[in-house]
Amino acid sequence: MNESNNPFDNITIDDRSFIRLDDTSDELFYQTPRFVTHIDDPACAALTDYYATHLQNGDRILDLMSSCVSHLPHDLSPRTVIGHGMNAEELRANPQLDDYFIQNLNKNPVLPFERDSFDACLIAVSIQYLTDPVRVFSEIGRVLSLGGRLIVSFSNRMFPTKAVAIWRSLDDVGHQNYVAVCMEQSGMFGAAEMADLSPSSRFGDPLFSVVGQKSV
Repeated sequence: MNESNNPFDNITIDDRSFIRLDDTSDELFYQTPRFVTHIDDPACAALTDYYATHLQNGDRILDLMSSCVSHLPHDLSPRTVIGHGMNAEELRANPQLDDYFIQNLNKNPVLPFERDSFDACLIAVSIQYLTDPVRVFSEIGRVLSLGGRLIVSFSNRMFPTKAVAIWRSLDDVGHQNYVAVCMEQSGMFGAAEMADLSPSSRFGDPLFSVVGQKSV
């Protein structure tokens, strides 16, 4: 029997995929602000450089699952940047946000925006905490303009008790394939673009991205 060359064949998503070691209230877990970046400085710089190649002046940007930093290039001039998160203190401290809202996407994945409200959506180093990423990606597709970009970036850093089981079980390549599968299953994006953004130093944090472009 021939072995499949499709890496997506190794990604099976079912109800068990989203079990978490700590299933207590997310609101309780995130009530204390964490004024940190979650990845080291070289990885932060690599992410900012990557954003510079995918974002344009005048873009309407939705920064989902954000914090006190959005990693946007300082010379970028977006039309607006709307942040989302679970801690108001963190979001208030983010100088790159024009506005923000608080919402637990694991309880309510419906985004409070009209269709075609944004040109780009960012999810930085936090995709591992979504318990229904396909539904969230579908909502992102709804609020993006046609051709809008969903840019998901991640490392191997996490709060393991809040990360879903499938994320904990996969390696770096598996994480990329998993995010791409979720984009595909949402039915909103074309073929995913994957990139290894890891800084050259072997002692730094690895960094990867998956980008989907709204196609419907």
